Amino acid sequence: MVRRFEPGDTDALYDICIRTADAGADARSQYRSPTLVGDIFAIPYTEREPEHAYVLDDGTGAAVGYILGTADTEAFVRWYRREWIPRTASRRPVPPDPPVTQDDAMLALHHHPERMLVPQLAAYPAHLHIDLLAEWQGSGWGRRLMTRFLAGLRAAGVPAVHLGMVAHNTGARKFYDRLGFFEIDVPDTPNLIYLGRSTAQD
Repeated sequence: MVRRFEPGDTDALYDICIRTADAGADARSQYRSPTLVGDIFAIPYTEREPEHAYVLDDGTGAAVGYILGTADTEAFVRWYRREWIPRTASRRPVPPDPPVTQDDAMLALHHHPERMLVPQLAAYPAHLHIDLLAEWQGSGWGRRLMTRFLAGLRAAGVPAVHLGMVAHNTGARKFYDRLGFFEIDVPDTPNLIYLGRSTAQD
């Protein structure tokens, strides 16, 4: 079932995030820290905006998927810079420039949240991340998570939402296409595609 995120889901979200971080595949072998990716793409959202975080519960209380995000990307970036980076400083140091390892490359993203401020996305103020463990994909749960998330944004008065995805993740692209997302033209991002849609009901 789809339900709201609860603080007890945090460890599961870290696990789901790293196990889907390689274009939907398991990335645990690619990073020294199993929580690094989650500290960038999952947990800050549940810390700041838990009202926009939902999980797929396997029926035993365990989260096996999630959708989360922010209703206001600009405000989220300011919060990330002002609060989240200092809160995680002891475990997420500034990496060498240029980055040497995969962890360094991810830390570079962490320390530059302003990368999320893309002018072409201004009309789509919210953004999201959605991930499900492999065995829970393809059964309609992703659509149910998205429906719940969009309804929450709509109720909050948010008109549109965007997301970023790696260009070679064709399976995810088909999923988003079916849900009414369309590509937004953002130049100079050859390996990354931005998609957007209205929060209005289909």
